[in-house]
Order: sequence, then C-alpha cells, then structure tokens
Amino acid sequence: MRNAFGQPQTVLVLGGTSEIAHHVVLQLVRERTTTVVLAGRDKGRLEDAASELREAGATTVETITFDASDPSTAGATIDDAFHAAGGPIDLVLLAVGQLGDQDISDNDPVATIKLFDVNLTWPAAALAALRGRLISQGMGHVAVFSSVAGVRVRRANFTYGATKAGLDALAQGFGDSVRSSGIKVQIVRPGFVRTKMTQGLSEAPFTTDVDQAAETIVKGLSSSATVIWSPPVLQGVFFIMKNLPGFLWRRLPG
Repeated sequence: MRNAFGQPQTVLVLGGTSEIAHHVVLQLVRERTTTVVLAGRDKGRLEDAASELREAGATTVETITFDASDPSTAGATIDDAFHAAGGPIDLVLLAVGQLGDQDISDNDPVATIKLFDVNLTWPAAALAALRGRLISQGMGHVAVFSSVAGVRVRRANFTYGATKAGLDALAQGFGDSVRSSGIKVQIVRPGFVRTKMTQGLSEAPFTTDVDQAAETIVKGLSSSATVIWSPPVLQGVFFIMKNLPGFLWRRLPG
C-alpha cells in the first residue's frame, strides 16, 4: 500500500532492464519505495539492477524472467510477479520495448512480427492479465512507456513508431476501462534519451540524459496528468508536428 505521503511502496517493473525504468525506480526507492519486482529477459542484468536497488535502500527486490517475444507468457509472468511481491502492487511500470532496425523491418516479415510482439502484443496481453488483479485489490497505478515516435509515425522508424502508436492507443482505452475502479493509468512519452538502446544513433532535438528523463517521469507519476511528456516541451512540439501537412512532414530529416 502507498505510505502516508502517497508514495508507492511496492513497484513492479515489466521490462526490468530498461534503463529509463531502472532510473525511475531508483528515484522511487530513494523516496521510500521498499519492495520492487523486476521482470525481464536477461537474468544477469536483472540481478545487477536488483543489487543497485538494494544498495539504494530497497528492502525487498525480486527478479523473474520472461521472453516478451512470446506473448503467451504474459499471463504467467503477471501471476509470478504478484506472487513475488507477496501482496498488493501499488505501481506497475510497463517498460517492455525494443527499437528494432527499420532497414531490416522494411523487407523482413519475421523481424516485423517480433517487433510487434515485443512492443505491442506482449504488453497488450500483460494489461489484460493485470486488469482483474488490480480491480480485485481495489487500487493501483499503471505507467505505460510509449514514445513520441508513436504520436506521428516517420519513415525512418515507421515499424517501431507503429507499435508505439498502437500501445499508446491501447493504454488510453485500458485507462478508461479501469478508471471507475480507482485504477490510475498514465502514458509516458519520452523523446530521444541517451541509453544503450540509442547509442550510435543521431540525437534528436531536446535529447535528454536518462537521469533527466527519470526525474521528469517521477514528477509526472505524482501528478494527475494522463500523459507524461519527457521533456515536457515535447508536448507543444508534437502538437505542431502532428498537424503539419504531409508534404512538409515527409521533408523533415530522418
């Protein structure tokens, strides 16, 4: 349960090796989160992340593994996560994601299917598995990590952008479906963040470091905003971008 200051005591991270999500949880642990469940694919990286959280002050950190390229594992993963938490979960960070390579996805149906499975199908199944559990416990908070890439899809990464556009829309509908049950759902839309996933790529305007992104997201989690933009300036930028005529949008650099 949340403490007297409204801060989450138990956090589940689906995508437990996400750098952005990890830095968000680090900040939450420093602000009194005590129990963390990290779920991801790489056992070694999960354990490294768990050790850092324990050093930051978390009293209980559990890890579980799953493969997001297999959406049929989502239900069992949610069951395992609640069992590992040992009680109600206050906050779920749904941070599963893969950037992919558009040059490969252009002509490779298998790579395209995998990207959709990881970025959209697995998260969709996980939300379906979460819904009943959150309603049963009578409270909960879900933050779905989308991307500004899904606001308006660009040629340079349209497959990734399409998966995030689908996830974004799904999260909006999911939030509406559980709102009356006291469940809070927020969509996180980061811009370009310097992480291992983006290493080597050309930086976009308003690029941030991972600590900056995490700070913005943590602040947003305590707000009533439906969407958390990181950095906040991107809300205005993408309002303009979304409404650009197609011939101008296509001329923007990739």
